Amino acid sequence: MSDYEIVPDGFLGVTPAGAYYAVSDDREEPARELLRALLEEARTPPCTPEELARLSGIPDLDSIGELVWRMEEAGWLRGLEQPRAAPDCDMEGSVPRLLAALSDHGQACLADTAGFYLARAGFPHEAAEELAALSADLGSLHDRHRGLLQNNLRLPGSAWGLIDAAGHSRLGIWPLFIGGHRFSLVIEGPPRFAQPAFSDFVWSLCNRYR
Repeated sequence: MSDYEIVPDGFLGVTPAGAYYAVSDDREEPARELLRALLEEARTPPCTPEELARLSGIPDLDSIGELVWRMEEAGWLRGLEQPRAAPDCDMEGSVPRLLAALSDHGQACLADTAGFYLARAGFPHEAAEELAALSADLGSLHDRHRGLLQNNLRLPGSAWGLIDAAGHSRLGIWPLFIGGHRFSLVIEGPPRFAQPAFSDFVWSLCNRYR
């Protein structure tokens, strides 16, 4: 008998912490793959063994039960009483509103690897252009030194920041790995990731670029 049991009850949603874990790295592992599959769904799926097997690609129910339990313990998954639809990924409307909510100063932009911004909030057009170019340069810099940072020094993550003397972030740049693409999230001031706006932001991008 399995030590883990999936109880069909409600719908399965991804928390802000789960959304961050899903897209903050491009390395594959079962929990990240399941989170990405959930974020690519147009609606939150029911929490059933059949749905979890389909999304995870793991046929063994014992293994799925253990994986889901570990993800719940990590705070990456949450149960919902009602299903939710993925937010629209409107680069002119809904995405800028979500971006503004992610910054303590209401200033953020989303850029691609070529150094062009896709959406912005708070930043003037010219500043967003320059910041998008900066994010592309820093992405290339990190890739060149990834072996040192992640393998030799064992420093996880690939975000870069401009910090003050107290160590507080004045400007941060976070990579987002979504559907084979790498984006950069640029935020002025302290980020506000621990809120539903962040998971909605990631969910909308995952649906558009899956």
